[in-house]
Amino acid sequence: MTTIEQTRKRAEADAKTYSYYLTPQSDLLQMFLEGLKTNEDRYGYPSCPCRLATGNLDIDRDIICPCDYRDLDVAEFGACYCRLYVNKAIFENQNLPEVPERRPEEKMARAYGVPLSAEKTGVQTLGAPEKPPMRPQVKPEVKKKLWYCKQCGYMVYREDPPYVCPICKAKREFFTEIETKVELKG
Repeated sequence: MTTIEQTRKRAEADAKTYSYYLTPQSDLLQMFLEGLKTNEDRYGYPSCPCRLATGNLDIDRDIICPCDYRDLDVAEFGACYCRLYVNKAIFENQNLPEVPERRPEEKMARAYGVPLSAEKTGVQTLGAPEKPPMRPQVKPEVKKKLWYCKQCGYMVYREDPPYVCPICKAKREFFTEIETKVELKG
């Protein structure tokens, strides 16, 4: 079981590594750290406290804190989506910006168990009795691939390449899929 202090130290170390800061608002920081701890205790990994996690590592991989979208958000807005990580200017002026959600709709729809078309349209037929929406009980299939960063050699096995390489900070375009073939001889 993870403690709040361990969660804080991990977040501080990660922030320091990338020259970021943790949010300057102490009450907000405490809430984020408690959310990370709760999610780690619940799922076994620290999913973002600002997003709905499924408990399925393959689906939630992009929202494990620090999420795949953090570096892009901090570069563009000065803070990540939940505003746990901020740049120096935001830390000093303590004016937290609004950061729009960057996670693709397809991934959010899977997390909520809603078909994408129903989520996008929200259309209800006139005259039809209103019923609560039924959640599909089918487990979404995640098709993982092997991705290779052409700049530093980092490899990752997941559905999509990361937006930014965690090692060399190369953009997503520097990743290429590695095709694998398994032959069984017997």
